[in-house]
Amino acid sequence: MDVIVVKFLHVLSSTFLFGTGVGTAFYLLVASRSRNVQVVAAIARYVVVADWIFTATTIVFQPLSGLYLAHRLGYPLSSPWLYWSIVLFVIAALCWLPVVWIQMRLRDMAVEAANRGEELPLRYHGYLGAWAALGVPALISFLVIFYLMVARPA
Repeated sequence: MDVIVVKFLHVLSSTFLFGTGVGTAFYLLVASRSRNVQVVAAIARYVVVADWIFTATTIVFQPLSGLYLAHRLGYPLSSPWLYWSIVLFVIAALCWLPVVWIQMRLRDMAVEAANRGEELPLRYHGYLGAWAALGVPALISFLVIFYLMVARPA
């Protein structure tokens, strides 16, 4: 019974991880394009909070539950689908670490600009570009991981 529970939690956790990433990226990009500093500041605050609540917890839980399931179900880590899932997860996690820092800078710049009644500074857009660029390999990694988890190709 515990394998079913962990499997359920693993899938639920991956849903939170992926959904939070796609959702927060959408809202921050749309808000930033609006150039409405008050909106950007509010959304950026929520993006940072959501990342800490959902992404930080699931990015820890996913490998723990995945390794537990692989062990319990007898899947060797050397299986190509599992090996590449782990490699891609590490790539996505390594992209996420600077993204968290960038999101906090974006939030701080937007809040400061909103408080001063100013436009977003030019460097905001540079940080936003780096943030989006790091999101692409993370998104692709997670999409391939979902495929590998479902198909388990040899």
